[in-house]
Amino acid sequence: MKIWSNSFADGQPIPPRYAFGKIDPKTQVTLSDNLNPQLGWSDVPLGTQSFVLLCHDYDVPSVGDTVNQSGVEVPADLPRVDFFHWVLVDLPADLRDIDEAAFSSGVTPRGKSPATPFDARQGINDYTIWFSADHDMNGDYYGYDGPCPPWNDALVHHYVFTLYALDIPVLPVEGNFTGADVRRAIEKHVIDQAAITGTYTLNPALAPKQIAADD
Repeated sequence: MKIWSNSFADGQPIPPRYAFGKIDPKTQVTLSDNLNPQLGWSDVPLGTQSFVLLCHDYDVPSVGDTVNQSGVEVPADLPRVDFFHWVLVDLPADLRDIDEAAFSSGVTPRGKSPATPFDARQGINDYTIWFSADHDMNGDYYGYDGPCPPWNDALVHHYVFTLYALDIPVLPVEGNFTGADVRRAIEKHVIDQAAITGTYTLNPALAPKQIAADD
């Protein structure tokens, strides 16, 4: 399969409009437009009965002690873990495009509802865990919520949008299923897959370097 986006180029920075947070000179970070990016795909294999779409950031700090703390930096050599930003299953086999903002437009405190176009199903993303202790933001974060990496991180983060073609029409996951649940459930059902990766940072010191490096 092939996958692309009109919202960003593979390996290039993701525009802030598709992020959960953006740089603010006064407050470090402010909420952004949080639109899901446009995605399109082709060369779908015969036998495809549904699609799964996952978006994850593989650069998330494994320890949060220094995250978003003034006067310190999250070191580049700190071990990193996956953070899921979008968990979407049961997309119909004849679908070839997801429009910008079709699944997300704006930040919804306590999370969006699980309702979705195309009769697909959305799992919870990892903002559900991140905001679990926040009185104003805790809740079940279904669907897409975009990048918001630590503003003091020494690394530019990478966001991988992976589309899987499956040989079953309905994935056997239920309830508040997660990205990890979906990865386990699709193991024996993937016919083909394709991915596109964007980068993002909220560190003002890295933002110009990122753009220069990716030009």
